Amino acid sequence: MRLRACLPGFVLALSLISLVSDQIATAAQPLEIGSRLEFFVDDFLIDSLSGGATQKVHQPTPGGVVLVTDQPWEGNTCAYYSIFRDGDIYRMYYRGSHGDLRSQKTQHPEVTCYAESRDGVHWTKPKLGIVEWDGSKDNNIILKGLGSHCFVAFKDANPDAPPEARYKGISRGRPDGKKGLYVFQSPDGVHWSLIKDEPVITDGAFDSQNLAFWDPVTQQYRDYHRTFTNGVRSIMTCTSPDFLTWTKPQLLQYPGGTPNEHLYTNAIRPYERAPHIRIGFPTRYRPSDSQVEPIFMSSRDGLHFHRWNQAVIPPDAPEDRDGNRSNYMANGLVTRPDNDRELLVYGSEAYYEGPDSRLRYFTYRVDGFVSVSAEANGGELLSKPLTFSGKSLTLNYAVQKGGSVCVELQTVDGKPISGFSLDECKPLTGDEISQTVIWQSGADVSSLAGKPVRLRFSLQSADVYSLQFAR
Repeated sequence: MRLRACLPGFVLALSLISLVSDQIATAAQPLEIGSRLEFFVDDFLIDSLSGGATQKVHQPTPGGVVLVTDQPWEGNTCAYYSIFRDGDIYRMYYRGSHGDLRSQKTQHPEVTCYAESRDGVHWTKPKLGIVEWDGSKDNNIILKGLGSHCFVAFKDANPDAPPEARYKGISRGRPDGKKGLYVFQSPDGVHWSLIKDEPVITDGAFDSQNLAFWDPVTQQYRDYHRTFTNGVRSIMTCTSPDFLTWTKPQLLQYPGGTPNEHLYTNAIRPYERAPHIRIGFPTRYRPSDSQVEPIFMSSRDGLHFHRWNQAVIPPDAPEDRDGNRSNYMANGLVTRPDNDRELLVYGSEAYYEGPDSRLRYFTYRVDGFVSVSAEANGGELLSKPLTFSGKSLTLNYAVQKGGSVCVELQTVDGKPISGFSLDECKPLTGDEISQTVIWQSGADVSSLAGKPVRLRFSLQSADVYSLQFAR
């Protein structure tokens, strides 16, 4: 009998048959995924994992330092970085401040600073001539006073946004003023003004990086901000049709018995390649030593989040991250120019430590936050019943030497569909962001579009990050 490169073993096959038998009676209404990109940041697609298959949380690869806060209006407690790509320009906003470690008090007034880049790695601090500091406007300050503690900006994707409000911002007010979040607008991302003289969100505790964005799926603005729940730092969310009138905030929920931990910042956003999924990098805070570390979470409704426990940037990666509040993840996930394989994220370091602090870039593989993974002994994934639209199945995967990935399309009751079985699948090897699965017949999958099917993945020394039925 021919040994199949993509079948982990006879025992595994028997266990799969047993699993499928159990699932026939409980098959739910098929998931409708159409031609959306789907990836394995949660268990949405997964019915079962067997053999050695597991979900694996990935850490980004450290790069170099992109910003040193060495100007007189900056300092060692610069924080709350917010970064987005705007066409050919990358924009960065951050707090300029300097603090004393012992007293934990600021040593000069806080300001909001601005930087620009053409590649997300090499940044400049333009002399803007907007705000005076020590008798000169030759600096990169855009705000001073109200809103400067934790200002977050974004480019408004709402097609109805007027030109003067193409860029929007949100930030807390003065500590001695009215409690809440104020909203700002700008025609160019540099010159800012208040939209309203009163806070628009008042339910919460706002001493953190509070953020908002236009949700392209729900067609509304969504906010995520900090609060306290029984003394524990937590995250709330609310929505608005116009950026001024907001619903009553709700606490985020974490089904599955997630530990009750302090979460400082949240860095939540729609994932650009799959905007129906919101991803976040909340900063876990340890009150015992004031250490912070970012973790990863995702949501399909903006309220319920699947939260992973492993730190994605540990305190020892790569340096000066093990001090008081020295390991925040910035609010930013951007594509690279002329590079469709990597995403950039950013992490702070050396907070409180010296005359200044630093921001370092890290790279993720596209869709590379969580994978279904198997070692050399192999493993399998069986999907829930689903329907799709499209002509081909493409995968984002990486296979180590001697490994492979194969896919089978099944009926809902677990029977291989002729022409699309594991035996007929041409094994995928190598490392690809978007590779079409091919079966020996050469037939595309369009004949199965709209019909309930299951996907069965057989993996050996491989990771699968995402899938899509392409049109």
